Amino acid sequence: MPEPYIRAALSEDEEALALLDRLTWSPLHAVQPEPTPPYPPFFDERHLPDDYLVAELDGRAVGYVRLVPATPLASNAHVRQIQGIAVADEARGRGVGRALVRAAVAEAGRRGARRVTLRVLGHNAPARRLYESEGFAVEGVLPEEFLLDGAYVDDVIMGRRV
Repeated sequence: MPEPYIRAALSEDEEALALLDRLTWSPLHAVQPEPTPPYPPFFDERHLPDDYLVAELDGRAVGYVRLVPATPLASNAHVRQIQGIAVADEARGRGVGRALVRAAVAEAGRRGARRVTLRVLGHNAPARRLYESEGFAVEGVLPEEFLLDGAYVDDVIMGRRV
């Protein structure tokens, strides 16, 4: 199986990434309602192409990860946060998610970060296993932080050094 190719996002990726985002929506990881038309732009003033890495297989975008400063504070500038990751259903099990997480950690280091953090829903066991296998540890839990489909779900904060 070919390795996924990871690259920086380009503004031309907007349509493909927006479609990928809609197709991968799931209550397993989403805290927002399922998207419905009219769809907002994928890239905007808070979601810039520079914030994203894209995974390609066979020349096609099959995943992305969003990596941003954890906060706008200068005292927190050494921390980057993964704020979104998606992998197309047909690309699952091919190492795309793992490659995106590894690339995000490496990119965080290139951008001067010492730490990378993320938040994951407590019931999202597959994502939690992936993050743990890539060196992320649980650093906190916000119990019953979200009410999703009638059930309260924990918000799990994870982090690791770069």
